[in-house]
Formats: sequence, structure tokens, C-alpha cells
Amino acid sequence: MMSRLIPHHASPPSIADLDTIAAAAFAEIPEELRRHVADVLIRVEDFPDEDVEREMELESPFDLLGLYRGSAMDIHAFGGVPGSVDMILLYRRPILDYWCETGEDLSSLVRHVLIHEIGHHFGLSDDDMSRIEDEV
Repeated sequence: MMSRLIPHHASPPSIADLDTIAAAAFAEIPEELRRHVADVLIRVEDFPDEDVEREMELESPFDLLGLYRGSAMDIHAFGGVPGSVDMILLYRRPILDYWCETGEDLSSLVRHVLIHEIGHHFGLSDDDMSRIEDEV
């Protein structure tokens, strides 16, 4: 199980720590899903940048745990967007804040955010993802 790989922290997990957690979470995603996102870059940053904050109309940079950037698979089927790099951004500080507020297992939380953003790669809306998560 992934949580055994993650050491207890005396200080907040770093970007490198969350990167390790994300890699372990990605490895646990079923192969039939994972093979479709093998070329998607997963990157951890502390916060969304100012452009993302404006674009998403965030009240606070803590309001966004992750973001999918790129062309959804349905767009790729029609040739995609030239020069675009598909990327999932995980935002460390908002994830850690949510983790502290909820007491949820950090590995499970990162996995949840990662799967949610992978859903966007497949062109699913937030409502679609909520419905899928409710069914699981």
C-alpha cells in the first residue's frame, strides 16, 4: 500500500515529497486508465500562478488543489493543439492545507486529486467526475 512508502513528517512535506507521493499514486491507478495518460506530465508547485488565479476566478490560491492543462483526449482525437503539453499540476500548499483541515490520509488525497485531473484529460467535467466518484 502506498501510505507505507510515505514517511511521517516533522515538517510539512516538500514539493519533492509530494512528487514522490504523486508518483506512487500514479503507479496505483489501474493500467487501463494509466496507459492513456502515460505522456501527461505531472508537476507539483506550491500555488497556482496569478494567471490561473484570475482565469479560474479564485478567491484564494488555496481554493485549487490541482489543474489539468492541455488538450482533452476528445480534442486529441481530432489532431490536438499543436505544441501543447498535457500536464497535471498539483498544488502543494492547498493540498497540505486541505490535508490538515480534514485529517484525510495524504496519499489518498493526492491520489484523489490526481485521478480527478486525469478525468479532465478524458474530457470529463467536474459534475461527471463527482458522479463517477459517488458510484465508486
